Amino acid sequence: MADYREAPLASRPKSLDPNEYFNLSSDFRRAEEDRAAIRANLKRQYQLQLNNPLRKELIEDPALTQWVYARTNPYPHFRPTYKTSLLGAVFGVVPLFVMYYIFKTDRDRKEEQIKAGTFKRPFSLSS
Repeated sequence: MADYREAPLASRPKSLDPNEYFNLSSDFRRAEEDRAAIRANLKRQYQLQLNNPLRKELIEDPALTQWVYARTNPYPHFRPTYKTSLLGAVFGVVPLFVMYYIFKTDRDRKEEQIKAGTFKRPFSLSS
């Protein structure tokens, strides 16, 4: 950690900030250790269930079930924000106007050339 050099365009991560890393209260460290112990215990229980050779039932992970439900039903959980509105406009509405402008100007240019008699029609056997 002492050899870490900051990047010129990025800030130092909080986990590597010496003020945040070394000056933690004992209550905060104890809470972090308790959370880590709970996570380790849950992971151990899941690994024991998963690697049990006599297992006959399906192991159900509640976090995975919630994630799958949220992925299959996104609309009740969708929250419109500036970012989602901007992305919807950029990828949904702007391309329609751009394509309209391109096709319209190309068609108008061809009509002007046809009216002026300068448009050379390509040879086609089918028409």
